[in-house]
Amino acid sequence: MALDIVSHGRRGPGGSVLTPEQIEQVSRTVHRAPEVVVKVSGGARDAGGAKAHADYIGRHGKLGLETDEGERVVGRDAGARLVADWNLDLSRGQYRPLSDRGRDTRPKVVHNIVLSMPGRTPPEAVLEAARTFARENFALQYRYAMVLHTDQAHPHVHLVVKAEHECGGPRLTIRKAMLRRWREEFAAALRAQGVPANATPAPLRGRATGGMKDSIFRRLRALADAARAPDQPGRTPVGSTFMRAKVERIAWQLQQGALPVEPGLARLQATRQSIIDDWRSTAQALRRQGEEALAREVERYIQAFPPVRTDAMRIAERLQSRWAESGATRGAAPDPGSPPPPQVPTEPSPRVP
Repeated sequence: MALDIVSHGRRGPGGSVLTPEQIEQVSRTVHRAPEVVVKVSGGARDAGGAKAHADYIGRHGKLGLETDEGERVVGRDAGARLVADWNLDLSRGQYRPLSDRGRDTRPKVVHNIVLSMPGRTPPEAVLEAARTFARENFALQYRYAMVLHTDQAHPHVHLVVKAEHECGGPRLTIRKAMLRRWREEFAAALRAQGVPANATPAPLRGRATGGMKDSIFRRLRALADAARAPDQPGRTPVGSTFMRAKVERIAWQLQQGALPVEPGLARLQATRQSIIDDWRSTAQALRRQGEEALAREVERYIQAFPPVRTDAMRIAERLQSRWAESGATRGAAPDPGSPPPPQVPTEPSPRVP
C-alpha cells in the first residue's frame, strides 16, 4: 500500500495508484521544496488586546492594514478604527470574570495568524498568496485584516481574524487539522504565484513534530554565558519556568553521568519505522507507474533521515555542545572534579533497506 502523502501519512483506503497531485507532492518533498509556515501566534480576549496587536503589526501607524473589504487603514489610530469597525466592544465573552484560579478562560475576540515562507521569496508573492488564502477561508464569514512585514529574513504576513461569525454562524476555532489544511492551501496559493512551495508534515520529512521552545534556547544560552564568565555580575541565569527547569534537570542528569532513556523514544522509533515503510511502498508504486527516477530519489531521501531524537536528547546534545564551546573559549580543560558529559543514549535507527 503506497503512502497517502496528501493525507498526512495515513494509508489510503485501497489501491496503490498515486494521483498526479500526489506524485507532484512526492517530488516537491524529496527535492526539498521550501516548506510554508502557517502558525497561530496568539490572539486577544478583549477589544483592548485586539487594538494593541493591530497597532503592533501596523508598526503604530507606519504600515497600513489591508482589510477584507479592500480598504487600507493607515495611521496611529488604525487599531482603534479596526476595533470600532468590527464592533469588538460588543463581543460579550470579554466581559466574563476570571475563574477562581485567576485563569483567563474568556474566548478570543480575534486570532493572530502568521503566514510565512523561508528563503528569498518575493514579498509581493507572499502577500498575494495571503490575500487568496484569507479570501477563500474567511470572506463574508469572519472579518480580517493583514499586513506584510519585510524587516526580517523571511517575508511574512500578519493576519488578524475576528473570531465571531458575521452571520451568526459558529465561532472560528482553530484545530490542528485546520492548520494542516491551511498550510496546504497557502502552499497552493504560492505555487499559483509561481513560487515553489510545499506543505508536507514534518514527520514525513524525517523531522520531529516540533522544535524546542524559544525558552529552552534562551536557557541554554544563559547557561553557556554563565559558564564562560562565572564571576561577572548578571551572568547567573535567573528565573525558572517549567521548560527552564527541564533544561536544568537534564544538565544535572548529564553531570551525574547518565541521561535516562525516555519511554517515548520507542514510540517515536515505531512511528519513524511506519513512515519509512510507507515511503518504501510509495517508491514501489512509483516504479509500477513508470516513475523509476523518482522512486530512486525517494529511497535516497529516506536514507538521509536523521536519527530519532526526543526533546530531552536534543537538549542534552545542545548542552554538551555549549559545554565544549565554553571549555575551548576559556582555553582550559574542564574542572577535573566534574565528570565529563556522557554521550546521549541512542537506540538503533529504523531499518532502511
